[in-house]
Amino acid sequence: MALKTTVFPHLPGVYLFKDTDGTVLYVGKARDLRKRVVSYFRQAGSTSAKTRVLVSKASDLEYVITSTEKEALLLESSLIKKHRPRYNVILRDDKNYPALRIDLRNPFPRIEVVRRLQRDGALYFGPYPSSYAVRETLKLLNRMFPLRQCKGKHLVPRERPCLNHAMGRCLGACAGKISQEDYRRMVDEVVLFLQGKTDVLQQKLRERMEQAAEALQFEQAAFYRDRLQSIHSMLEKQNVVSDRFMNQDVIGIYQETDGTELAVLFVRQGVIVGQKNFDIKEPQGEPEEILTAFIQQYYAEGRYIPDEILIPASIEAEEVLGEWLSELRGKRVRIWPVKRGDRRQLLDLAEKNARERFISHRRMQQRNAGLLESMQRVLKTPRIPFRMACVDISNIQGRHAVGAIVVFDHGQPDKSSYRSYRVEGKNEPDDPAMMAEVVERLFREEPDLTASLDLLVLDGGKGQLNRIHRLMQDLGMLEQLPLISIAKEREADRGEKGRGFYEKIYIPGRKNPRILSSFPEILHLLQRLRDESHRFAISNYQQIHRHELLTSALDAIPGVGSKRRQLLLQQFGSVENLQNVTREDLKKIPGISEAIAEKIQEVLGNQLPDGAS
Repeated sequence: MALKTTVFPHLPGVYLFKDTDGTVLYVGKARDLRKRVVSYFRQAGSTSAKTRVLVSKASDLEYVITSTEKEALLLESSLIKKHRPRYNVILRDDKNYPALRIDLRNPFPRIEVVRRLQRDGALYFGPYPSSYAVRETLKLLNRMFPLRQCKGKHLVPRERPCLNHAMGRCLGACAGKISQEDYRRMVDEVVLFLQGKTDVLQQKLRERMEQAAEALQFEQAAFYRDRLQSIHSMLEKQNVVSDRFMNQDVIGIYQETDGTELAVLFVRQGVIVGQKNFDIKEPQGEPEEILTAFIQQYYAEGRYIPDEILIPASIEAEEVLGEWLSELRGKRVRIWPVKRGDRRQLLDLAEKNARERFISHRRMQQRNAGLLESMQRVLKTPRIPFRMACVDISNIQGRHAVGAIVVFDHGQPDKSSYRSYRVEGKNEPDDPAMMAEVVERLFREEPDLTASLDLLVLDGGKGQLNRIHRLMQDLGMLEQLPLISIAKEREADRGEKGRGFYEKIYIPGRKNPRILSSFPEILHLLQRLRDESHRFAISNYQQIHRHELLTSALDAIPGVGSKRRQLLLQQFGSVENLQNVTREDLKKIPGISEAIAEKIQEVLGNQLPDGAS
């Protein structure tokens, strides 16, 4: 590709490599556009393999000038998100991790689990590396600090407290069992605990325990004693790795020619609370480029930003990234290339985790590759099924039918390729026809995804297989994509002891199904694929079903349209909560008059008298 790099100015901006079709291959930013672009056309030996391939495939090079390098950083991030270029580093796991939220502006706040941090004045703690970790933390907090667990932003008054109060897991604020002052004191204790100030918290609890004992309030003293013991037991399990008691993210990187692994350690108040790994397969890049891209993408959308981000080497955009993160957080953030000290020990630990996870991934890939080669021989597919998709339908008597497609890549779930469809053409139970609609839409709407598949698996028996086989024949897809189905059916001819369910694999053109009992690893992989598609289909069905039930209940109320319905749900959370609110509470919502509030109570069966609590 011959490009005139002299036309590029010595200014900050963003540049885009494009191919002959105008597809964006790569987006980059630069403090000096001309210097950066010239670096791509050095002698072959001085550039990376990825750069040489990129330049060879590009036919056009465009640029956009920005006022500052920070503007270039933000524009680059936006363009990468929009175009998802093949030669940029893209994080496949882009979900937000759960965190805990406490809104101190609420007179009776509760602990909420959220996945998006906002600058709304509330306190956020986390993130936690998994849903399991946040559930365990919440379970511990509910045991030590029995704040209200009922849903809804505001406390809904009740005549009698809920079951959690009877179990000692709630102080019964809804029934007036605790004053706002005492409740806020416990909220302050929760905040101290989550901030890691456990020494201050223990001292306060010890003082209150002694005061209660002196006042002969022995039940109260025992309450504080139990909380002290719980905190002490929890602290014994924690491993303090830093005496600075700061919030840090430690990014370790391990790289080989066939891939890169990133490991992020979450250090909160000097304690490692978890880690997250990212497997970056291709395209490859230099460590500086990968670290820069990771920081840009990882912290871009509402994730928790710590005091420090420790990295193994300096990066060019270090200053501008730090400025950008500080603005997002509203407080100074330091990106720290570490060379020595206890920070270096943390970084060594992160890099060790990255290396071990990389080795583990490659071993698993080699094992799965051998298993998939065996599957090709057993099922006689034209190529090794590295990428397999499974289709499943979920419905009850044809209602709210949902079709789900899950994809396994080298034997592992590729959740970015999952798809779900609301079945539109059928209202009565007809799984083969519903599956045909879903598969046809998949072929029509996702040509790139279907082109990447090596095997299509159906959750069903001969009926589903024959229907999809005819469809693929009509669409001319049979030669492109092999097809099988897996069904759990009862085997009645194996004697009384042998009766049960057996997995049968149906293959087009074969009269009898394959029984893979002699190939348990292959069967287990197909079962995992089928079970995952079943789980994904059911979860989507339940979501639609719950939404429609909720919508229909509110839509039945005269005078409640979409805007008022949304306001009611935002305020009270659910129909169940609406059934327990007073008419006066309803009238506080903008647009809810006395007449509409009366209708809401009438339709939802609210038995509370007006103004009751």
